[in-house]
Amino acid sequence: MNNIKSEFTIKDLENFSGIKAHTIRIWEKRYNLLEPNRTDSNIRYYNINNLQKLLNVSLLNNNGLKISRIADLPDSQIAVKVRELVAKEGANTQASNSLKLSMLNFDENLFNVTYNNLIAQSSLRDVFKNVFLPFLNEIGLLWQVNSITPAHEHFITNLIKQKIFINIERLQLSSPTNFDKIFVLYLPMNEIHELGLLYLHFELLLHGYQSIYLGQSVPVANLNDIQKVYNSICFITYLTVEPSRISVEDYITNVEEQVLNEGEGELWLLGRKVAESDFKSSNSKIKAFKTIDTLLNNL
Repeated sequence: MNNIKSEFTIKDLENFSGIKAHTIRIWEKRYNLLEPNRTDSNIRYYNINNLQKLLNVSLLNNNGLKISRIADLPDSQIAVKVRELVAKEGANTQASNSLKLSMLNFDENLFNVTYNNLIAQSSLRDVFKNVFLPFLNEIGLLWQVNSITPAHEHFITNLIKQKIFINIERLQLSSPTNFDKIFVLYLPMNEIHELGLLYLHFELLLHGYQSIYLGQSVPVANLNDIQKVYNSICFITYLTVEPSRISVEDYITNVEEQVLNEGEGELWLLGRKVAESDFKSSNSKIKAFKTIDTLLNNL
């Protein structure tokens, strides 16, 4: 599963581009749009250049250019048309495709160019919500159907994290201005999916709060160490794949008994596991949120 992908099936192309495999075959037959290789058993397979061209074709076609006209263009002119479209419509137009190609080629330079073009026009908040979040949802689906490997996912998510860290560091140069709550952000044991929590850390700092980021795999008992130093703590955790051995309700009960009953703290919860459990608590110290935005609106 961890082999690096350099050849793609027609189903992979469908997953990446959103163009149905049936349509891709028609475009190949009618317009000679792509030139796939074939196995000994005559099964199509495609290289990264085929995928890149199809992503460009998809972008132009989705923006009103007829496939018959696109097919008449040489590859170099297709690239020119894409650049013209991006210049007119903005960097968001091509960003998802560029991020996909950056991920597949392990191309850090393409990622940085794409990010710099985005951030020149928008704030990190807009880039994260309008580009990174939809892209991350997309690659989650690509991973599930084996179109990408964990190596691809780790590469691109770590680059996104780097950009969030840079913006966090800038905010940390200023002192907090809002002292209503002190936030402590952490992930439960064996939970490593921290991108959403890290972005929330950025947002809380942006709102002027003191936000303490503990990161991955924090034992529940260790949260009491923070309560020895600070009062009125609001703990925030993001449950994506953990807890897996116990229910969300049991995990929350553990936090309630070991931490909340020992001090004046609160517990706020986010993540897929929380949404799937449809958790509700009678304890006013415990709140569940479906999205980061709903949490921020509760500040």
